[in-house]
Amino acid sequence: MDVTASEMQPEIRMTASLEDVHERISHQKTALPVMYGDIDFSLTPERYTDDLSVSSMKDYATKFPPPPADMVERVKAYTMLGDVTADAYAALMPEYGFKRVVDMLTTACDEGIEAVPDAPPELVALIAEMETKPDWLDMDLVREGARLNRLPMAESAPWMIRGAFLATFLNKYTALPMALTGTLSHSSASRRVNETATFFTVTTLPGALEPRGEGFKAAAMVRLMHSMVRFNVLHRMKSWDQSVYGIPIPQVDQMPAGLIDVFLLAFKMVEEGRTEFTPEERARVEFSRYRCYLLGLPEDLLMDTPQGIIDIMNARSGSIRAGFDDETCGALVRATLSTYLPPDKSLGNRIHNALERRLARLVLVQHFLGGNSQMARDIGVPVGPLDYAVAAVLFPVIAAKMAIYNTALKVPGLRGLVDRHLVAKLRRLLARYGHAEFTTDASAYRPAKPVPAE
Repeated sequence: MDVTASEMQPEIRMTASLEDVHERISHQKTALPVMYGDIDFSLTPERYTDDLSVSSMKDYATKFPPPPADMVERVKAYTMLGDVTADAYAALMPEYGFKRVVDMLTTACDEGIEAVPDAPPELVALIAEMETKPDWLDMDLVREGARLNRLPMAESAPWMIRGAFLATFLNKYTALPMALTGTLSHSSASRRVNETATFFTVTTLPGALEPRGEGFKAAAMVRLMHSMVRFNVLHRMKSWDQSVYGIPIPQVDQMPAGLIDVFLLAFKMVEEGRTEFTPEERARVEFSRYRCYLLGLPEDLLMDTPQGIIDIMNARSGSIRAGFDDETCGALVRATLSTYLPPDKSLGNRIHNALERRLARLVLVQHFLGGNSQMARDIGVPVGPLDYAVAAVLFPVIAAKMAIYNTALKVPGLRGLVDRHLVAKLRRLLARYGHAEFTTDASAYRPAKPVPAE
């Protein structure tokens, strides 16, 4: 498979027309027939809907004006887009083997593409694409955004990450790839939660998103992992039903995790009547946008205004048909909630895990189930008085620590010292999360089986 970057993927910029987008979608079939040769890109899968009353945001549709028609059509198209550059590299697995494909990417990220002997053109294209700076990029803003994100990643994220991860399993159309790859087992669920925590933590470290930086490498590995899932599902698993699910892990499914923080920021701004970001808010937005860019999201999905961010996120949520399948969604939620995350069974870690699991229940219910405790009970995640009691103690403690740090970070003489302290704390958290492989091996795939409700 000897192809160049331009052959893999037509250039798409922020001003891309819908015709350009559709060309990019259909190009997958000719660029990667081993993966997409049997895909009918003219078919609209069951997962897509333009009827908000049956969509995944049906309970919130009245809170937002409808997104612009162009965005709705763009999201519909991108529902059928994978990651052609990374997919082409993942498709080398039969030729090079799973381990060598991973090792070559690791070496290229750590030492540069010139350190990979006889690097295949697909790998050269992937690294070149990630090293290409978009026209809108301001790395000074990205670095500042990373600095501003270090505090929440150090203090609040360790208590919230599992609850946020649970939210990715609430829709059967988007959760199925996780079930197919074996995430229903407790050990696999623990690894995926810790890898997710690792990715978002490591990207906030100083210099992490620069070429050869730790976050740059993590983004490359996540892209490869998702492409490996697509390759293994489309190439090996005959049970995948394109007419129902479309393609596995389309690019639009990266948006919630990558943009949820700036979506919440934008929503708060609009409620306050503000339309312009402050300098700190702009830095946070540019950091999130560039991190998403490194993950392969099309630039025309990375809006840079508060209303634009709200509209594109709602266009994505409104495009997915609501659907909860207990054997897939409920089982993933229960396996993830019950798994043990810390690296060992010391008393302190057991206490932390027990408390964090209770907060995860509340994060799921309050932020992703609209406060519907009955729905939580229906999927085997009951929330009781003890959960609220734990939250009543821990949330104020977390908020107080955040306030103290924020105050110290505004003092010129303390800012550098506090930032170095936070970096050291993030390093300790990364050690706690363990080594992240960001890989998926088809030999571990198995049909989804239900995990009993509690």
